[in-house]
This record gives sequence, C-alpha cells and structure tokens, in this order.
Amino acid sequence: MTSPGVSGGETRALDLPCGETVSDTEFDLGMREFDCPCGDAHAVVMDVHPPERFLPDFLVEILKETVETTSEEMPEFDTPHLLGVVLEEFPDRVATADLSEDGDVGYALLWVTAFDARRLHEIVVELVVELMEHAVSHAEDDATIQEFERQMVDFDVSAFVDQYRAERDLDADDVYRSA
Repeated sequence: MTSPGVSGGETRALDLPCGETVSDTEFDLGMREFDCPCGDAHAVVMDVHPPERFLPDFLVEILKETVETTSEEMPEFDTPHLLGVVLEEFPDRVATADLSEDGDVGYALLWVTAFDARRLHEIVVELVVELMEHAVSHAEDDATIQEFERQMVDFDVSAFVDQYRAERDLDADDVYRSA
C-alpha cells in the first residue's frame, strides 16, 4: 500500500489524504498546519522542523543516542524518523513529497497529514511511548520494567501535549496557517 504523494509533471501537485490536490508551493517553512479546501486543517511537517517540536530536548537526545538508524543519508534520529513511524502506522493518512531537487523551497521532505497539528502531536507521543515500552520490555532488570509500566499507567498523552504545547507556545501555529 502506498501513501498519497507528489504526482509527476511540472506542476508538482501533492495529493492530500483527504482527496484534495494542491501545489507544493502552498507550503512554506513556517507552516505547521494547512487550512485545506476540504474544510479540514492538516498538520504540515518538514524535514527541517526539529523533533523538539513534538518531544522535550532531553528525550530527543536520548533517542539520538539510543536509536540506531539504517539510513546513510540520515544516520542520526531526527524528524524524518518520527514521521516515518507515523507513516508506517497510518500509510493512507500521510501524504509525502521529496522536494530535495527543488532549491527554492528550503526543505527536502514534506509530510501533510489527515490529522491537525495537535492530533499529530499526540500520535507522535503515543508512538514514541510504544517504542520506549518495546525497548524497556527487553531490559534484564524486572524492577526497571515494572517502574516504567507503573509510570506509563499514570501518563496522560493529551495532558502532556497540552502542557508541552503551552510551554513551547505551539498553539501559535495559527500564525503559520495557510488561508
């Protein structure tokens, strides 16, 4: 199954998960959400957006130190890896574009999701928690596993995202929406 993406030709149209087709020129570096002609807001992520958009600095550092990537082009864990996990989980809900040959846009990779920016943030956190749960399940220390599981019972993804977005002023995304 393939995800929606860029169609060939000079127009470089992006087929969005909602069925709309828009030009890649609709997206700029500061954009975090796109107000689509379909009536929905779609999260916009570019490879130049830091993973700290979704996760605290300390966690990004841990992921960079511990997650081994298989990409020679992107050997360090970064935003493309986060969106790769989202794409793997929701292949029909993410449109992708490789614009690495276009020096005018300022980014190489673009993802536009069926989700709004806040829901995508929750999904990223949920998937990272699953990744951490899987990693901890391989630990040889039962106490560590039990402590992690205890903490995860009390972890509220929605509350975390609310607090993180407020601290980082990410609801100012409205400033970066396309009209």
